[in-house]
Amino acid sequence: MTTSSAGQPLIPQPPATVTALRQAIAQIAPAALPAFTRELDQAADQSRQASDLAPLQRFIAQWAVHVHIQRQPSLAEEFRRWEDTAETGDAPQARRAASAIGKILDDAHAALGLPAR
Repeated sequence: MTTSSAGQPLIPQPPATVTALRQAIAQIAPAALPAFTRELDQAADQSRQASDLAPLQRFIAQWAVHVHIQRQPSLAEEFRRWEDTAETGDAPQARRAASAIGKILDDAHAALGLPAR
């Protein structure tokens, strides 16, 4: 992963297009590329079958949020800590973790001008 100085994002937020998001993922989270490709294929298939762009729109929004979080190392680390807590903590810890994860996702949606989840 590329490093940043003084808490700055690793890269600017890319446009919400498949190509720009794929390039951003390749740069900041290359291990996520197989999931990106698999989910893109699924969204494209669903869109074709239903003659509806909603699956592709959800895919783009989801990955734009992912990039928004991952391009900020401290936020990405906080997100990972809360995910770990949600998986390994007791019930009260898991509820706190779910709430914190929800807030991070809500903030990312707001920052990107996306509708609330």
